[in-house]
Amino acid sequence: MTSEDPIAQMISYNNHLIEQFRANGGKVTGRFADAPLLLLTTTGAKSGEKRTTPLAHSTDGDNIIIIASYAGNPKHPQWYHNIRANPEVTIELPDQTFTTNAIIPEGEERQRLFDQQAEKMPAFADYQAKTTREIPVIVIPRP
Repeated sequence: MTSEDPIAQMISYNNHLIEQFRANGGKVTGRFADAPLLLLTTTGAKSGEKRTTPLAHSTDGDNIIIIASYAGNPKHPQWYHNIRANPEVTIELPDQTFTTNAIIPEGEERQRLFDQQAEKMPAFADYQAKTTREIPVIVIPRP
């Protein structure tokens, strides 16, 4: 990577993952090669523009679960703010693309889903330990 600022580096990296994901039927190289990835497209809360983000996910029954960890940063990721402003999202999986409305669970349900994903992907527990904010969980119902 270049000496760009961290945000520019993250955008560049994410764009590379998105290109690989779409070109290779959901397969990517690098540190996410073995992770269950999806592409989340939200509508910008302020801009109204479509934004796509590659994310690791798990499942809970038929639902897809994503976590707004932002690697333990003190602020929520922008895509989470976008979902709060407009819950309609488009999900790209290796074998399916669909649009649905995201749900943000709270309390015991949020904790159950967070713990379930953190058990499969321990980095999420590490991210929670790095920050004082409660990391949100998002449920993506399949249509």
